[in-house]
Amino acid sequence: MNRLFLAIILHSLCSLCLCGKSSSEEPCTSGPQAGQRCGPYAALISTGPQRGQSFCYICQTGDKPAVVVFAHTPTDPLGKLVVQFDKAVTDRKRADLCAWVTFLSDQQLELDPKIVKWSERFAIRGVPLGIFEDPLGPPGYRLSKDADVTVLMFVKQKVVANFVFRTGELNDDKIKEVMTALPRIVSEKK
Repeated sequence: MNRLFLAIILHSLCSLCLCGKSSSEEPCTSGPQAGQRCGPYAALISTGPQRGQSFCYICQTGDKPAVVVFAHTPTDPLGKLVVQFDKAVTDRKRADLCAWVTFLSDQQLELDPKIVKWSERFAIRGVPLGIFEDPLGPPGYRLSKDADVTVLMFVKQKVVANFVFRTGELNDDKIKEVMTALPRIVSEKK
């Protein structure tokens, strides 16, 4: 009986190890996919003209090309990505490109000052940052709990490109990959 019990435990442990390994290798799906619509949601804004207000950038954007980044933590790689979007917004004023970052957290009061300092450190000026007070994100967006960063590029409120990164996956190569998709929603003309 002890051998049978030991065999069952070993089989269970092996199964758990294999399941854990295969799930981390599978691509993470998060948020609306290409062709799906981005629904309205409001976040409490931490930087920019609407600071301190609950604001819906989806509502303001209308049919304009836009990028929304959902993130859990203000990391250095995320800062590098947002700096690229900040530059793109400035360079593409004629195209009316909009971009913003929505941090997902149920700790808005603790996160707000960290976001402000993070934005100052990276000199982010044209991309407002806000906090949606639910770690799972806006209802209907179906953001993955495994995703640390989800980037949605859309025009006429329909997703054109979707990028998802687990914790530690966002790096310089992935940032280049994301930025090469930007011409899909806005022309390269300045």
